[in-house]
Amino acid sequence: MVEEEKEEEEEESKEKKPKKGKKSIIKWIVVFLGVVILGAAGFAGWTYYKTHISGSEKADSEQTVQKTGIWSMGSLVVNLMDANGERYLKTTIQIEVSNQDCISEMDLLKPKITDSILGLLSSKSYKEIAGFEGKQRLRDEIAVRLNGYLTKGQARRVYFTEFLIQ
Repeated sequence: MVEEEKEEEEEESKEKKPKKGKKSIIKWIVVFLGVVILGAAGFAGWTYYKTHISGSEKADSEQTVQKTGIWSMGSLVVNLMDANGERYLKTTIQIEVSNQDCISEMDLLKPKITDSILGLLSSKSYKEIAGFEGKQRLRDEIAVRLNGYLTKGQARRVYFTEFLIQ
């Protein structure tokens, strides 16, 4: 009886060993298929990004570079609003606009724009425009005034190419 039990156990162990081998092969096949699927998904995502997303970013930046233009306002000299009225500001202003049509519109509106900017500059005191923050605030105020006149585009940035307070 003992011998029969040992023989049965040996037969069972022989049957189990090949099953472990089959399970091991199936496990490796599943792992391999998972890696292939993840690789394919990653490649598909990369090609989608490359063709759709980064392509549109490049096109947007190229369009922005091609469309913008710079309009020169020229030099302006104004008295600043101080107690004695002895200080004056001499500045040259350049305006970056969103498109070329806006430049022709600004040429037509130059008297109105110049009057508005002269009024703004002469209402400022030395303390309001001295320093970086004061100049930045002044740039923003000029851009807002300009955009109030424009219909074909907008003023994007204001550049002071000369800024002298005496």
